[in-house]
Amino acid sequence: MDKKTIPIQPLRSAHITEGKSRAPNRSMYYGMGYKETDFGKPMVGVANGHSTITPCNSGLQKLADAAVQGIEEAGGNAQIFGTPTISDGMAMGTEGMKYSLVSREVISDCIETCVQGQWMDGVLVVGGCDKNMPGGMMGMLRANVPSIYVYGGTILPGKWRGQDLNIVSVFEAVGQNAAGKISDADLREIEQAAIPGTGSCGGMYTANTMSSAFEALGLSLPYSSTMANPHDEKQNSAKESAKVLMEAIRKDIKPRDIVTRKALENAVAVIMATGGSTNAVLHFLAIAHAADVEWTIDDFERIRKRTPVLCDLKPSGKYLAVDLHEAGGIPQVMKILLEAGLLHGDCMTITGKTIAETLKDIPAQPRAGQDVIRPFDQPMYKEGHLAILKGNLSPEGAVAKITGLKNPVMTGPARVFDDEQSALQAILAGKIKAGDVMVLRYLGPKGGPGMPEMLAPTGALIGAGLGESVGLITDGRFSGGTWGMVVGHVAPEAAAGGTIAFVHEGDSITIDSHQLKLQLNVDDAEIAKRRAKWTAPQPRYTRGVQAKFAFNASSASKGAVLDLY
Repeated sequence: MDKKTIPIQPLRSAHITEGKSRAPNRSMYYGMGYKETDFGKPMVGVANGHSTITPCNSGLQKLADAAVQGIEEAGGNAQIFGTPTISDGMAMGTEGMKYSLVSREVISDCIETCVQGQWMDGVLVVGGCDKNMPGGMMGMLRANVPSIYVYGGTILPGKWRGQDLNIVSVFEAVGQNAAGKISDADLREIEQAAIPGTGSCGGMYTANTMSSAFEALGLSLPYSSTMANPHDEKQNSAKESAKVLMEAIRKDIKPRDIVTRKALENAVAVIMATGGSTNAVLHFLAIAHAADVEWTIDDFERIRKRTPVLCDLKPSGKYLAVDLHEAGGIPQVMKILLEAGLLHGDCMTITGKTIAETLKDIPAQPRAGQDVIRPFDQPMYKEGHLAILKGNLSPEGAVAKITGLKNPVMTGPARVFDDEQSALQAILAGKIKAGDVMVLRYLGPKGGPGMPEMLAPTGALIGAGLGESVGLITDGRFSGGTWGMVVGHVAPEAAAGGTIAFVHEGDSITIDSHQLKLQLNVDDAEIAKRRAKWTAPQPRYTRGVQAKFAFNASSASKGAVLDLY
């Protein structure tokens, strides 16, 4: 049945006024100031990720307030509840970074629990930092009531001596300082200038990658994914999102109606076209799982081969998300892909319009006078940048960014580290040389636990001038700001007995992005001998959320989800 002709559905929250339970249920609402007339209105959750933990989230309250106003103006009752966040930028390189991926699951649990426990008719999720995005989407899909995502918005660039700065500038400056390329005073000035206010990290890093993909998926409003948090249009968009959600409640448009296999293909095509984060692979595997849509790690490779990189964005390019917004935003990128036959225009969005209807008035070509978005026949790269590498080191797959590298093939001796901190110290002490292949292991979903990001080591390599000449492979993750000769999400991970656990110092390793190969150049008999002698390490945590995550987490090749039973 066409969604436009669906009759208005009964409210889930109507139980408040039904049967013998009416009086005690209603009494609780009266205590919050409800009136008799309120009980016929939809009860709409606002999952508010506001906190003063990080600039990514410290500007969210005004968006939640605008959403509440929009819900009430459209005839609903807003019910606000909180979701937590972990700042990847602040936790990077510390034990706290191991809680980042864990927070994705906590956020999705919070949303599912509150929406289902309070029997809400819909939910609007407001989030900013990296794991707010997939965590919010997974919670929306699990609850499967009419839902919309409101991204908190990107940060404006910092300024230093005429240069635009962002969070990755700081990590690279640490490496430059260690290599003697900049002074201590320069490093201090960069640290103080890089983050000028509220908003999520400014390049096509994980937060902006996920927000862009959510817009392509159809669960965020057009243009909303690249707006800056300090700008008024972000609040206006939050209020409009609430009104769109109210209409979706009336039409009973649910997330799982929208997140189909074809919609996932649209989202991944936009990730490839914009040069998005490696984390998108992990998170979209988890999102597909929450949506109960068949999707595997090999599907990313399928989309990559047919999708060019159209946008010149950091970390490997020149521009930030604010520049992409000014150049036409995600709708412009999507229209180019649609015209080339690389998007499914018939996919439904939360507005009730299809993708093709939404993009109807967008020009087929990017506007002249800008080079952030390239025409389809003049791409940055002819194929996508997120490649899935396989081989005896990663039979389930590993993820590499392969664009922007002068030489995406190398063979070198392994430099083996069982933790991040010792690897970082080796780089800063000048012990890593051109041609080396660093192996950082026991950092996967179970081994970390929590699959921490390796921005500190990779930033240090780039700052030291070794980004193109040193390889780095890990069963952990990378920041969306990472670039270079790096391969992450190696699966199976070391803690689960993957081959990466059996690499010895000095072993030859080949990273070949042309042949999509990650190979330990040691014969099978020797690997089998090492495997027979190996014993799994004791868990690093035996109580609490980390222990639960380590016990339940699936392989990175399955999204590191906790409910794959």
